[in-house]
Amino acid sequence: MTENAHVETISFIWLIVGTVLWVAVPVAVAIIWKVKKKEPFTTILIGAATFLLFALILEKPIQNVLAFPTAMGLPDHAVSRFLSANPILLALVSGLFPGVFEETGRLVAFKTILRKRKNRETSISYGIGHGGFEVILILGMTYIQYLAYAVMINTGIIGTVMDQVASLAPEQLGSVESVVNLLTGFSFADLGIAFVERIFAVLFHIGASILVFYACRNKKSFWLYPFAILLHTAVDFIGALSIFNVIHLSPWVFEGIIAVFGLLTFLGAYFLLYKKDIKKVD
Repeated sequence: MTENAHVETISFIWLIVGTVLWVAVPVAVAIIWKVKKKEPFTTILIGAATFLLFALILEKPIQNVLAFPTAMGLPDHAVSRFLSANPILLALVSGLFPGVFEETGRLVAFKTILRKRKNRETSISYGIGHGGFEVILILGMTYIQYLAYAVMINTGIIGTVMDQVASLAPEQLGSVESVVNLLTGFSFADLGIAFVERIFAVLFHIGASILVFYACRNKKSFWLYPFAILLHTAVDFIGALSIFNVIHLSPWVFEGIIAVFGLLTFLGAYFLLYKKDIKKVD
């Protein structure tokens, strides 16, 4: 199947465009915001570092040990087998982990290292760092890998790579085949779907950052922190339901759901909290 695979020139172009977009745009947004608002760039970097720590270093390994042990080369256990047999519960766990860890990461950052930065712009600076770094790390790195795969496909090396995968890690063979199938038919629509999703995902992260920022600013508003967890869990829960085939959503329908969550979270937090906080506290 792979020996006749070929990535068209136009697909290569869209892959290169995507790679540039996923790295350059978040960096450009961060720089423009920093210059326009004269915000400390360290706030943006703290948002990025907190995402790295709480989402990737802490959340993912714990979640994988609990629900997806084979992804870490570990044997199945009673909990993972129970979750696998109950896909709705598995989807809930898949949504709850990022909700709890990422929103708690925001809380910890605002309560500790950013506790003295009380001006409202801090919330958006953090959100840009958190959401922007997620774009760079997830999509930027993914598209760089896609480009490497595309080169291997067109040079004929991919067959050898798949033979090695089949002998060393046969459970990963299906994933490699899926990437090959994606790249041989990669189009502007694939790039467009990813672009739309990331725009609204970043808006969600900025909105959630505003919510948690004001949860830390005022004890009476602390309920905004669990509310942010609920929103984050809900959107990832819906995505997990689709991934685990509990519900069947077309890519654009799913992006529509992401858009609704992202817009409502951002607009609600911006107009009800950020916009009303006119007086800046230095």
